[in-house]
Amino acid sequence: MANYVDGFVIPVPRKKIAAYRRMARLGARVWKDHGALDYKECVGDDLKAPFAMTFLRGIKTKPGETVCFSWIVYKSRAHRDRVNKAVMQDPRLTGSMDPKKMPFDVKRMLYGGFKVLVG
Repeated sequence: MANYVDGFVIPVPRKKIAAYRRMARLGARVWKDHGALDYKECVGDDLKAPFAMTFLRGIKTKPGETVCFSWIVYKSRAHRDRVNKAVMQDPRLTGSMDPKKMPFDVKRMLYGGFKVLVG
């Protein structure tokens, strides 16, 4: 049973979606290899809801950007902490963690850890 989720909202230039997808595929393999229960990366499709603040407006996208919404599922916060520690030491990722080489602006990424309320 999943009790903890890391969530991300990331503005990504549309021209860099292919590079982001490659990075995300590697991330999914690495996180799951270290015990994450699930890993999802989604790219914006229907982002113009008239009844709420949209992700585009909330994260202040620039022209040519879209939003990726992602989450990783764990058994607990302690499990998340163990998995993330192992991931950050994994040689498959350590060479690609330079913020200047990311296909998005790391400083504008929204992130948080969440206890599952319903599910």
